[in-house]
Amino acid sequence: MSGFADLEVQVKNFHEYGYLVLPGFLPAGLVGRLAPEVDEWVSTGLRQLSIDACLCPQEYDPPARVELQMDAHGELAAYAPLLELLSDASLLGSSFVFHHLHSDRRPPGGGGKSWHHDYEQHPQRDREYPMIHALHYIHGLQPAMGALAVLPGSHQHVAEKDAWNHLGTTELPGEVLIDELPQGSTVVLHSALFHTRRAAPAPLRGGGPRYMIDASYCRTGTLWPPVKPYWRMVLAVGRERRLGKGHWPELFADRHFDEYGRTSTGMPS
Repeated sequence: MSGFADLEVQVKNFHEYGYLVLPGFLPAGLVGRLAPEVDEWVSTGLRQLSIDACLCPQEYDPPARVELQMDAHGELAAYAPLLELLSDASLLGSSFVFHHLHSDRRPPGGGGKSWHHDYEQHPQRDREYPMIHALHYIHGLQPAMGALAVLPGSHQHVAEKDAWNHLGTTELPGEVLIDELPQGSTVVLHSALFHTRRAAPAPLRGGGPRYMIDASYCRTGTLWPPVKPYWRMVLAVGRERRLGKGHWPELFADRHFDEYGRTSTGMPS
């Protein structure tokens, strides 16, 4: 997909559509430092350990390392142009908190993921407080890597995360397909927007790996369910590293979260 509206128009329409597309949003220098960190996170098994800790929290000790301890990942979580964008009243407004960051590298020809949303609320009951997912495509997107499809406006429909799982990755009327983005691009979603990761068609498979880091943020004013049992450790790292440099004082404040397991599924998206 190409021909995205300019940012001002996208922000103006965010409440209605629930997404922004920001081609080349991240600077090349940051992208160049992020990719090796993603490789390390995946290849050394740290990503899998983080998933295992969420699947079986009673059987795992706190991890030796979290994503925010990697230099470039920490910078990405508090990337000033993104936080300034989130501060717009059409998105999160002036006070918001970091929720989580997940880093992944999917192999060429990797599978898809059924239609779902990632809004943390159990049970789902309203959309009073917005939550945002920023999907950072470090090496961009190409048709051979697989596509992201979103359904504009679906964030206004209150439903469980997996309510549309039965649809698989099938094409839906009104969807927007995003399959071509340059290096360092970001797609910002209202976390309740239904979306799917669609595998590349068989004739196109064989492109490079699909790097994606998703970072999530929530408006303050309610208690949010954490998705990692060691969420306090993650926020403490953000505070210790002084990420955000004091411009967003609530960014890593743990008072905005409920206890893990009380309302959380504990599963990374």
